[in-house]
Amino acid sequence: MRRAIVVGSGAGGATAAKELQGKFEVTVLEAGKEFHPLSLSLPTMERLKRTGLLFDEREIQLIFPAMQIRKTPDMVLVNGIGLGGTTTICCGNALRMDGDLRALGINLDAEFEEIYREIPIITAHQRRWHKHTRRLFEICQEIGLDPQPIPKMGDYDRCIGCGQCVFGCPQGVKWDSRRFLGIAQQKGAQVVTGCKVERVAIEGGKATGVWARQGWSHCFYPADLVILAAGGLATPVILQNSGVPCEPRLFVDPVLCVAMEWDSALQCKELEMPFVVQREHFILSPYFDYLSFFFNKAWKYPARDTLGIMIKLADSNVGSISKGELRKTLTGQDKQRLSEGVEICWEILRRFGAEEDSIFLGTINAGHPGGMLPLTEQEARSFHHDQLPANLYVADATLLPRSLGNPPILTIIAMAKRVSKLCS
Repeated sequence: MRRAIVVGSGAGGATAAKELQGKFEVTVLEAGKEFHPLSLSLPTMERLKRTGLLFDEREIQLIFPAMQIRKTPDMVLVNGIGLGGTTTICCGNALRMDGDLRALGINLDAEFEEIYREIPIITAHQRRWHKHTRRLFEICQEIGLDPQPIPKMGDYDRCIGCGQCVFGCPQGVKWDSRRFLGIAQQKGAQVVTGCKVERVAIEGGKATGVWARQGWSHCFYPADLVILAAGGLATPVILQNSGVPCEPRLFVDPVLCVAMEWDSALQCKELEMPFVVQREHFILSPYFDYLSFFFNKAWKYPARDTLGIMIKLADSNVGSISKGELRKTLTGQDKQRLSEGVEICWEILRRFGAEEDSIFLGTINAGHPGGMLPLTEQEARSFHHDQLPANLYVADATLLPRSLGNPPILTIIAMAKRVSKLCS
């Protein structure tokens, strides 16, 4: 049987592995290790914060290795590393965001229908909202923002409201791509962890396998098909190392939280991002920003007394990563749009009852990189760029034409399903 190498075990990689196993002998290569939820409790982390030992976001990797941190002058970039990729540390959101792809002539209706059959997706989590979340929702309705409950992936009837969504759901309520990975393994797929793919071997215009580093050694994995799904920061580096150029069009979906002190807000004990307000260039959603809480000095109130609203921006496609060197800044337009979001958040919080001097901003962080090998109308049918060998495909956010400014996981799964059909 033909051999397929899938690089990455997140939304795109796990989906491709599940779809391709049986048609190919699939081996999934994951740079990280097995995933484990954060073991430290919030009170323990708060005690660490009070010691002053938490002063740089990169420290989080010492206690939670699955969360990889990079820093630029403008922001903190976050991605998951380990089985499940970033799906293990996301909020479990299931928003269909394929408008830009549809504009290119790409119809993913069949793939989304498959997803809805395979993954439990619910919106009936409102009964679990705390009273302050309900009030925020009402205020957004009152000022014409049309808030909508966010569909969630998983069995939220079992949610205990621990607030640990972004540190790996300890109850196994939230769906993550390890579910698809498990199905692929049951069908015979192999999974190798701690294996960082560095480049694709290309000979005579054909991918013959991948070179990877495991510990101190380098290994070659031969393949008849290679699927790159290592994420929007890693996939472009692998491509460039392989002699395939990418475009300097990196987006990252920056997040800025506007927060306030509010007695017994208890947002830290609730599912993250319960509802969403869609604006032209950003979304708003209630969100407890742990990175800002632990590392930003402006976040000085106890977690239970902190209430925040996230602004997630569809940023400009201006940036790059090459050989590990990351270049990404906020443009003037990005900053202006963030300011517009801040103004709306201030109005919501003022209507909630906040005093202006109790409102503060978080650290800009980002976790949805992509866009450096974007699909165009030319690739609408093939999902395959001309500069790629015929048996090398990409199946992650690297393909997205521009920033979604929204959770991308559902859309990445749909794209990976389409890629799997085209190359099998």
